Amino acid sequence: MASAAKTQVETLRNYVGGQWLPAEATETREVRNPATDEVVAHVPLSGTADVDRAVAAAAAAFPAWRATPPQERARYFFKLRQLLDENREELARLIVTEMGKTLDDSRGEVQRGIENVETACGIPSMMMGYGLEDGAARGIDEEVIFQPLGVFAAITPYNFPFMIAHWFWPYAVAAGNTFIIKPSEQDPGVMRRTFELIEQVGFPPGVINLVNGGHDAVNALLDHPVVRGISFVGSSQTAAYVYQRGAASGKRVQASGGAKNAIVVMPDANLDTYLSTMMNSFYGAAGQRCLANSLVIPVGSAHQETRERVAEAASRLRVGDGLEAGVELGPVVSAAARDRIFAAITSGVEEGAEAVLDGRQVHVPERPHGYFVGPTLLDNVRPGMRVYGEEIFGPVVGMAPVDSLDEAIAQINAAEYGNAASIFTESGAAARRFRYEVETGNIGINVGVAAPMAYFPFSGAKRSFFGTLHPQSRDAVRFFTESKVVISRWTTGDNSPVTGVGR
Repeated sequence: MASAAKTQVETLRNYVGGQWLPAEATETREVRNPATDEVVAHVPLSGTADVDRAVAAAAAAFPAWRATPPQERARYFFKLRQLLDENREELARLIVTEMGKTLDDSRGEVQRGIENVETACGIPSMMMGYGLEDGAARGIDEEVIFQPLGVFAAITPYNFPFMIAHWFWPYAVAAGNTFIIKPSEQDPGVMRRTFELIEQVGFPPGVINLVNGGHDAVNALLDHPVVRGISFVGSSQTAAYVYQRGAASGKRVQASGGAKNAIVVMPDANLDTYLSTMMNSFYGAAGQRCLANSLVIPVGSAHQETRERVAEAASRLRVGDGLEAGVELGPVVSAAARDRIFAAITSGVEEGAEAVLDGRQVHVPERPHGYFVGPTLLDNVRPGMRVYGEEIFGPVVGMAPVDSLDEAIAQINAAEYGNAASIFTESGAAARRFRYEVETGNIGINVGVAAPMAYFPFSGAKRSFFGTLHPQSRDAVRFFTESKVVISRWTTGDNSPVTGVGR
């Protein structure tokens, strides 16, 4: 793009030490509206110097912030919650403009992020330790306290540019740490606006910082000796990289990876009641969710009805710009994503899957330059096919019929991913067995998107999660704090031990 045109679009800044600062790095990347292909911003690709500046600001702010009582830290989050609520519609529209999901989807994302801020307001309770009088011996008491560690950072993905950052930073900062967010370079606008609201709240300078960038910024955070831990969400390949490189430099790491989530439909499933929630799990956010269900495993006689009902409902979905009223399926995030999804559909057909619906044929006349993929349904998908095992991250659903629940569970457990799985059934016995035996971190029973609320951890298993403690809730607080055991004994003036008896 010519430099004259480039100057007409804003270049974003970093937020470091309570100030909006231009990046020292000079390279930038275009941020495009996926519905129109228009450039809406330029994002700096910050490097080591920019990360060093942010880490220094966060480290300088840590001692005073740690010494701030938890109930005082919580008050900042009460104020932030109010500002986010007042600006929720603007935040949702920013998500649509840069990421592409529909306005209703974006509103839901903003709500989930706000709920994490609400949960973090309870930090005085969530940080409580425990103790026992005479726990070690007579007159010797023992207790556990939880203390913040210092500077943490999060590397967040494009598909939930608002919500996922709030899985991490509110808990870390409420617990007394300081923080750096590196948002996705594909849609950083909503996080910029969030930081404007954070600035209004009046957090002390350096407590929460924003560094835009790509892989250079990521590597600088992973390698920096002052950063105590990293939170990440993205592909499994990148999650493994983040986990290995961060751990090699002595950091705590929680890295959520990819998924190939399955829905099992039993012959007794109530499709009249649950079809809409299944459809949302397939095609909501154009399938660009880590909890999207991209594999349907109908059992026995459920196959034909499930195929017909899903195909009929999907064919009615309105594709278009997510800001337009009535649009149910927006564009995918980029032209590269669209082309990758098209290639996956082509591969599935070439390998023998039947294209009941083919999203490669979609056309949106009023948005001819948008990155659109129509709802796709591939039947007779089998293990070994690319579309069976690979996370496509688009509005593509594979249907893999089986003869029994045994076979369905075996196929789910054989997968490399373990993010989520759902079952639709009226049988309590089948549901309980599914919950008991399926090896995924999140389970849905007659629920399409098995997304935990903010006061529960967002779990994951196998190659869907690298680490021990998950995002959200008490798990997050434990990740961002260290437990310290205190064993104490006191004597009286005559050096006799204090036992509490007769004293």
